[in-house]
Amino acid sequence: MRTGIAYLPLHTGKAPRYLFERMVRLARELSLIIVDEYGSLELMRRLADPCWFQALGCVLGYDWHSSGVTTVVCGALKEAWKPIASDIGLFIAGGKGGTSRKTPSEIMARTAQLRVAPERLVYASRMAAKVDNNALQDGYQIYHHSFIFDREGRWVVIQQGMNETNRWARRYHWLSERVTEFVNEPHSGIITSTFGQPLNMVAQESEAARQASVALALEKPWKNLAELKRLQHLELPERHRVLLEDINPERIASTLLSAYEMQPQNFEQLLGARNVGPKTIRALALLAEIIHGAKPSFRDPARFAFAHGGKDGHPYPVDRRTYDRSIQILHQAVERAKLGDRERLEALRRLSQYHMRQP
Repeated sequence: MRTGIAYLPLHTGKAPRYLFERMVRLARELSLIIVDEYGSLELMRRLADPCWFQALGCVLGYDWHSSGVTTVVCGALKEAWKPIASDIGLFIAGGKGGTSRKTPSEIMARTAQLRVAPERLVYASRMAAKVDNNALQDGYQIYHHSFIFDREGRWVVIQQGMNETNRWARRYHWLSERVTEFVNEPHSGIITSTFGQPLNMVAQESEAARQASVALALEKPWKNLAELKRLQHLELPERHRVLLEDINPERIASTLLSAYEMQPQNFEQLLGARNVGPKTIRALALLAEIIHGAKPSFRDPARFAFAHGGKDGHPYPVDRRTYDRSIQILHQAVERAKLGDRERLEALRRLSQYHMRQP
C-alpha cells in the first residue's frame, strides 16, 4: 500500500445533478472494464487502497480533497452497480447517515446470490464500525459506512468520520483478505489529518491492554467502579486526563454489569457486546494500565490527476464534453469486447503501459 497523509476538510452541499449522473455512467464503465480485465477481487483491492480511491474521485470529476469525495463516490458506485451487480458479482450496502443503518438489511436482501451465510458479512460490517468508533478513539465520529462484498463473502469497508472541532474528516479502509483479526492492526489504510493523541486499542502494542481489559470485564463491576472513582481524585499525568475525560462511573455501571454477565472470552467479544461504547473501552484501558501495568497505544494509525476537472473548479471546471466522450469511448470498448473485439481495450492497456514507462 502507498502511504502518506491527505487532508479532507468537511464540505457541505451536494454534487450537481449534471455531474453525479456522469459520475454514475463513467463509474459503471470503469467497473466493467476493470472486472473484465482483472476480476472483481482486484476492483475490491483497489477500492480498499485509500490513494487509488482518492484518484478515482479525481477521475470522476469530483472535488479532489474534500470529505464529500468519500460519500459521493461511494454513492455513485452504488447507483452505477445496480444494473450490473449480477454481471460483476459485486454489491454495495450502506452509505451516509441514516442509510448506513440499512447495511444489515441490504446485505440480507442478497442472501440468494451469496455462497456464504450473510450473517458473516453483517458481523464484519458491524465490527468494522465498532472498531473505528470505539476501539480507535481518534476524535472522528463515523457518519458514513459503505460495505462492498461479493458472492464468496469477501468484503471491503469504506467509512468516514468527522471531527466537528477541527472541521476535518478521516476515511478508514478495510479489506477482508488483510484482516486476520478485527482487533489487531485491521486497517488496509487510512487517509487523514492528524489530531490529538488517539487511544488506539487495535494497535499491536495494545495487546496486553486488550487482554487486561477482558480480565477486568470479568471482575465484579463494583470493583472497577470503585477504582474509577478513586482515580478521579488523584493527580495523574496528562495522558491519563485524556482517558478520564467524560468518564462517569455511575453512567457506565450498567454497561460494566452487562459485560460481566456476558463473560467475554476475548477483546473482540468485549468490543462487540451490546451497549459497550467508547467510554467503557476508555475506562477499561485506563484501569488496565493502572492496575495491571498494561499500557494502551496512543499511536495514530494514519498512513497514506485530474482527468475531467473538478466540481469546485479545481484545477479547472468540469469539462462536460470531454467527460461525455470518455464515457462513450469506454462504453464502446466494453460493448465491442462482449462481441469478441478487444482492440479498444488492448489500446487502452498499451496506452497505460506507455505512460508507466515515462520518466
